[in-house]
Amino acid sequence: MSTAHRVIKNTGFLYAKMAITMFISLYTTRLVLNALGVSDFGIFNLVGGAIAMLGFLHAAMSSATQRFMSFYEGRGDVEKQKYIFNVSSVLHFGIAIALILILLLAGYFFFNGILNIPPDRVFAAKVIYGSLILSTAFTVMSVPYEAVLNAHENMLYYSIVGIVESLLKLGVALIIVYYVGDKLVLYGILMAGIPFISRTIMQVYCHKKYTECVLAPRRYFEKGLMKEMTSFAGWSFLGTAVAMLTSYGQGILLNMFFGTKINASHGIATQANGQISVFSNNMQKALNPVIVKSEGEGNREKMLQASFMGSKLSYFLLALFAIPIIIEMPYIFELWLKNVPEYAIVFTRLILMSSMITQLLSTIAVSIDATGKIKELQIVKSLVEAMPLFVAFVLFKWGYTPTYLYIVMLVMTFVRSFGVLLYYAKKEVGLNILEFIKQVMFPVGMVTLIALGFAVLPHFYMDYGVYRLFGVFLVYFPVFLLALWFIGFNKHEKSIVSSLVNRILKKK
Repeated sequence: MSTAHRVIKNTGFLYAKMAITMFISLYTTRLVLNALGVSDFGIFNLVGGAIAMLGFLHAAMSSATQRFMSFYEGRGDVEKQKYIFNVSSVLHFGIAIALILILLLAGYFFFNGILNIPPDRVFAAKVIYGSLILSTAFTVMSVPYEAVLNAHENMLYYSIVGIVESLLKLGVALIIVYYVGDKLVLYGILMAGIPFISRTIMQVYCHKKYTECVLAPRRYFEKGLMKEMTSFAGWSFLGTAVAMLTSYGQGILLNMFFGTKINASHGIATQANGQISVFSNNMQKALNPVIVKSEGEGNREKMLQASFMGSKLSYFLLALFAIPIIIEMPYIFELWLKNVPEYAIVFTRLILMSSMITQLLSTIAVSIDATGKIKELQIVKSLVEAMPLFVAFVLFKWGYTPTYLYIVMLVMTFVRSFGVLLYYAKKEVGLNILEFIKQVMFPVGMVTLIALGFAVLPHFYMDYGVYRLFGVFLVYFPVFLLALWFIGFNKHEKSIVSSLVNRILKKK
């Protein structure tokens, strides 16, 4: 099977998972918001921001381990992968213990002067925080198993685990709807148990399926590899930890100045962005191993070609849904949530714009990671990543509204993507910036302008409501797809799509 067809097949598995999990997640959010109420939902998103932190930690640890797994998978060195798996398992066990201690220490300061929580809900908030500390450990220790699945491009089983997680979350939501006690406490405890179940499922499968999954750290341990992986993971963790703390800090900063209700809007915006971004993230998850394996094979030209194609597809897959949703967000949120928290709409619009900019350089960042030369990049990127918190703090002191936090984030996302990442991509992997503009930026810009120009017509000329919603989507989708085919895709990409369609028709 060719690389392109393998990526498409794996992306298909991930999209099937996405279709199921997105529906479950949106319905679950609605159940939880109505069961907890705006204030308790805001408290959970503030204190339970550790869940978002887990996502960032998970990304940092996964990227480091997956880089080494995929790199040596590209070289076909199974014996080396056994060493990587064992070194990674030891490393992540140590990280899990360290994080438990750090989060316990941080909790003391959070609940003694930092967080603005109503006195009668402090106990519930502490129970949630304690539960999530335990889930942090299990999430971190699951990384080696996810790296193995990713290196083998086994997106089918990965998708099955994701669906099981979503069903468990739906089960939790249904339980708290009918629970008569403190719903917030029970919700936090039950949600914290889900990472443990996911890790157990992956662990059993990987040990049965893959030969490199042998837990024997005394036999398969190499000091030099430990040092190399620790260095890469350390610098990767620096960048991701700053992003994690910045993300969680946004919730704390909003809470300090505006109270818990604004955290409900922040939580809704973050979740909506996460659900919509799944379209592009799934494709990347299927493509990233190909990029790293190409570097492992010593084929940098193939790596850059895959990175260029990935940048375009990541953006297009997000923009296909994000742009019409941004246009018609007020009505969509009314249908979804019934009671829409103040600022939820403007927060979500701005965070989606930031995500579209991020997607344009997402696979370029993976190509830099594939080389292993990330120290300088992570330091500079971390400084830019943290900047919005300091700027927003000053603006809030001066009396500016919460919206300005997201405006500053949008500006810094642009600087990080088109300033920092492009510079280091040119320096470390030899990326030709003019070629990137020609092959990626120009077609992306043209497709966006054309599709957006047509989509706003029904928005301006039709009355607010369901008919205008359908009007925007019915105009936007065909225009976007036609512009994508004639302007967005080059000849090579068109041939891949045509080949896929022909294969599907032949099967029928």
